[in-house]
Amino acid sequence: MLLSQILFGISYDCSGDVNIDVADIVYDSRKAAPGTLFVALCGAFSDGHDYAEGAYLRGARAFLVQKDVLLPSDALVVKTDDTRAALAVISGNFFGHPDRELAVIGVTGTKGKTTVTHMMRSCLDGCGIKSGVIGTVGAYYGDKFIPTVNTTPESYETQKILREMADAGCKVACMEVSSLGLKSHRVDGIRFHTAVFTNLSPDHIGGAEHDSFEEYAYWKKQLFHGCGRALLNADDPFSQEIVGELDCPYETFSMGEEADFSADDVQRLRGDNFFGVGFTCHTKDGSFAVKSAMPGLFSVYNALAAFGVCVNLGAKPEQAAAALATAKVRGRNECIEVPADYDVIIDYAHNGQSFHSVIDTFSEYEHNRIITVFGSVGDRAQLRRREMGEVSGQKADLSVITTDDPGFEDPQAIAEEIAAAVEKAGGQYKIIVDREQAVAYALSVAKKGDIVLILGKGHETYQKVCGEKVYYSDHDSVARYFAKNSRSTAPCAVETDENNNP
Repeated sequence: MLLSQILFGISYDCSGDVNIDVADIVYDSRKAAPGTLFVALCGAFSDGHDYAEGAYLRGARAFLVQKDVLLPSDALVVKTDDTRAALAVISGNFFGHPDRELAVIGVTGTKGKTTVTHMMRSCLDGCGIKSGVIGTVGAYYGDKFIPTVNTTPESYETQKILREMADAGCKVACMEVSSLGLKSHRVDGIRFHTAVFTNLSPDHIGGAEHDSFEEYAYWKKQLFHGCGRALLNADDPFSQEIVGELDCPYETFSMGEEADFSADDVQRLRGDNFFGVGFTCHTKDGSFAVKSAMPGLFSVYNALAAFGVCVNLGAKPEQAAAALATAKVRGRNECIEVPADYDVIIDYAHNGQSFHSVIDTFSEYEHNRIITVFGSVGDRAQLRRREMGEVSGQKADLSVITTDDPGFEDPQAIAEEIAAAVEKAGGQYKIIVDREQAVAYALSVAKKGDIVLILGKGHETYQKVCGEKVYYSDHDSVARYFAKNSRSTAPCAVETDENNNP
């Protein structure tokens, strides 16, 4: 494609000829090659302008910058005000605006984005409407999986994935849209068929994220500017702020108020390796029995959002309700099928608030004891460690404290900080720094009717250790434990501590 076509829609200065062929767009200098356009992005921890020379040495001769760069005379330098905003525009141009061939559904909110998007995809596919999903646990469509780095990928990756989905025959793309994704222009220019709001609470504040809760809330609202329609959680007060700025039709969902999609007769459902909820969904077209394979009252909200979007996209309500019964999300309140008389759950919960939510959710179901396995990230978030320790100490019967992305910190020291909070809250604990051994220990001491909650990693398949990503999976740890052990044999060789072991 000609560079002049790629640059269409942005303001720029360039003294050279922009009618040159460009084979691809890159913003990582290591991916630069002859024929590529290198875009210098300014990030929180690095500046792409510092790597322009490296991109040149790898063969790039076209550069999009917002600062002056010193390059040889045969480099074509295009200057614009904001390269990150420009990347969104030029990526849409480069990939032929795939959002115009898809119904793109954007879901934002503090909690529920991952679950809602995956519920939507399962529901739509089950109703014969081919769809894909982009978010925290990666991008999926059909049998294809594409790993992603951020909840909302950089604009180039987002447009590339949307193009693949459109070319593969998808009719709908369900996207998690984070506040940081909006702030960083990752979805600029995308035409959202529907924007969905789940809920809002303080998160992602401080550091390189948001300066305040007000700023966090401001960016959430930006998704609803220019969308085709909106679907809002009427039970969250922030919905009224969004409504005040809407310039499109909107609908609501609720568990307690009159709404376009409302739920009552909520029941907790429990079976072998199964936790879920059932409820009656009331709509203008009638009432429908809905069952979700996701536990907790908040799953009703997620199911209502997914149901509402799918019906609006043409799915028959009865089909949509049936499809929701099998929708699951890897690493989100995921009940693992195990050959044991207790239950094992893997979840992404990694702060005090999410600990409250997940432990309370499963405590509402009949059980013997709650056993948690968790750690906390290194290099930051000391407050998070204390909060998680306090919640687990108060609500769980046993906390198995281990490692979770220690970074450059000592995992033992992090675990001891957490343990101090557990102990202060009156809880029992065991420190096992090796995470796989910690999982094995929790499973080995679990008794009939217990619920083992393995928290923090969820779908992730790595640990961040000393600047590197080291392969690790809670799913693999559980599978290996049961491959080696059965309830009729002695559990793995991890010694118990009678002071900390119930």
